[in-house]
Amino acid sequence: MNIKEAKNYIKDTVTLYLKKDEEGEYRIPVVRQRPVFLLGAPGIGKTAIMEQIAQELGIALVSYSMTHHTRQSALGLPFITHKEYEGTSYDVSEYTMSEIIASIYDVMAASGIKEGILFLDEINCVSETLAPSMLQFLQYKVFGRHSVPEGWVIVTAGNPPEYNKSVREFDVVTLDRMKILEVEAEYEIWREYAKERGIHTAILNYLDMKKEDFYQVETTVRGKAYVTARGWEDLSQMLLLYEEEGLAVEETLVGQYLRNARVAREFTAYYDLYQKYQNDYRVEDILTGKVNEQVKDKARKAGFDERLSLMGMLIDQIQQEIRENMQTSAMLQELMNPLKALKGKAQDGSADEIRAMLGQQVRARQQAYESLLAAGALSLKEKKKSRRIIGFLQAGEKMLLTAKAQSGQQAFDLMREKFDGQVEQYKEETKALQERLHYLFVFVEDTFGSGNEMLVLVTECTVQADCAAFISAYGCEDYARHNEEMMLTERGDVLREQIRELSLSGTPEN
Repeated sequence: MNIKEAKNYIKDTVTLYLKKDEEGEYRIPVVRQRPVFLLGAPGIGKTAIMEQIAQELGIALVSYSMTHHTRQSALGLPFITHKEYEGTSYDVSEYTMSEIIASIYDVMAASGIKEGILFLDEINCVSETLAPSMLQFLQYKVFGRHSVPEGWVIVTAGNPPEYNKSVREFDVVTLDRMKILEVEAEYEIWREYAKERGIHTAILNYLDMKKEDFYQVETTVRGKAYVTARGWEDLSQMLLLYEEEGLAVEETLVGQYLRNARVAREFTAYYDLYQKYQNDYRVEDILTGKVNEQVKDKARKAGFDERLSLMGMLIDQIQQEIRENMQTSAMLQELMNPLKALKGKAQDGSADEIRAMLGQQVRARQQAYESLLAAGALSLKEKKKSRRIIGFLQAGEKMLLTAKAQSGQQAFDLMREKFDGQVEQYKEETKALQERLHYLFVFVEDTFGSGNEMLVLVTECTVQADCAAFISAYGCEDYARHNEEMMLTERGDVLREQIRELSLSGTPEN
């Protein structure tokens, strides 16, 4: 299965493991909650999907790599205690709490969230001294004398032996206590994730043309040569920072992340071309309707790779802007709740009471934010939205401290004016974005007609969630028209294929 299928399966498993009956007991007893064992090549996104699952379910996440754990750190350190049995005193060995289990309690204390996922990566690389204890842990959720708290689901991961010399193959007894998912790297699935994460357009354009370079692990005379999803994502972050600082990107840098000489060399060459395309085709001019005929003519005469790169740059830019627009929309929608609460208090409350209520809202949201942050249950999108909401409320609180509002209604009116200002700015940005999307369609239609380039544009607008939501909310005549044309063409192709098949089949015998 691919990583997306694995994510959905694990998410469903965690949901069912945490399901309770009428008495508050877990429907599946802890001893029957088989840990999930995610088996796949390194760097395909196993850790990333665990973060996503925790964020989507609103539960905590504690992650550990088992490679650095010894028997002592995982099980706890031994100490001597004195006990009496049937009138006789004995020295008895006991163990301190495991570092791993202690971390779970730390997260619960910091976040207030009592349910979560304990994710143990590279579990099949545990040390020789720890290996015998893993069977007990996997079945009974116990390290030493201390159990994993109820409400915590165990998910493990590891690499197949061909990727890691440290791997210890589990015996049947151990495997029989786990749910095993074998995961393979698949570019199209990773691409969905990459678009949401803002992976550099040059990387996506390159991989669209050379999908075989997305994931490679091979043995050469110089040792292992490899390219992984993790490598591409880390390279993306570095490329963006290099561009911000105006630094030159060379093969030496690329090769630090893409550990395959050929792939590193070819991507570096493509990146240089990508930079040239950015200079030749001014994206901002195209999106503002200021593009000249020379640029259009150049695009028409360009080769396949160059056209694909151009479309990638244009689509990435507009989707990024739409993504930010929809995040602002979500922020404003959520801000309406605290403002409604202030409005209810404004009619019979004083200005001081409005300020106090606003301060309480700030503290409550800050506490909730820190709680979810401590639990690892906040996505980057949610982090950004929460910080913006808290920032708005804090600014409002400061404004009311210096304002000369005489009543609760006047204090609320000031907050409403501040909010209305944000809404008006959002409306202006949305209108400008609609125009930019229109100019993008105009450019593609004028330059390429209804060919493959238009198909790519319409498809990307359809499958990208924020883009589809934006078009659904605010409309786009260009998209609707071309989408309808392509649907008609597709239906026509299907009919023609059916007619062809009937013709080939001949006349049925009587």
